[in-house]
Amino acid sequence: MKKVYHELEPFYKETSEILILGSIPSPKSREIGFYYAHPQNRFWKVLAKLYNEKLPISLNDKKLFLEKHKIALWDVLSSCNINGASDSSIKNPKFNNINKLIKNTNIKKVFTTGRTAYNLYNKNVKSKTKIEGIYLPSTSPANCKLSLEDLTKEYEVLLK
Repeated sequence: MKKVYHELEPFYKETSEILILGSIPSPKSREIGFYYAHPQNRFWKVLAKLYNEKLPISLNDKKLFLEKHKIALWDVLSSCNINGASDSSIKNPKFNNINKLIKNTNIKKVFTTGRTAYNLYNKNVKSKTKIEGIYLPSTSPANCKLSLEDLTKEYEVLLK
């Protein structure tokens, strides 16, 4: 088990209306320096399909995509002990100041990717933000029980 610190800045604009939270960046995302960077993670494929747009490949394209759709990205945790990218192994969680980010934006909805992020947010952060976290299934390659089509269907709640 390794102590991991959240090394990525939150991605947001003052105009952001939706916040999508993971638990903590994967080793690949920390290495690349941006969210959902593992090549098998389906996050970007799901969003591209959902918004009927071309898959953003470059970091700049991803940022422009998020800005266009008023989406902010961050994670619930600022640090924790974890085995690799296994959310189920998280111990000693410390939390990001999500309330501060929300106060600096137009965010009205908070979505969490995966059960761990959902549970951590609603149990430890919601009382500060006063915004209920909405569960979205993980797009991680570990969550292979849902097809790309099924994941995209689950993510349609972002459009409402």
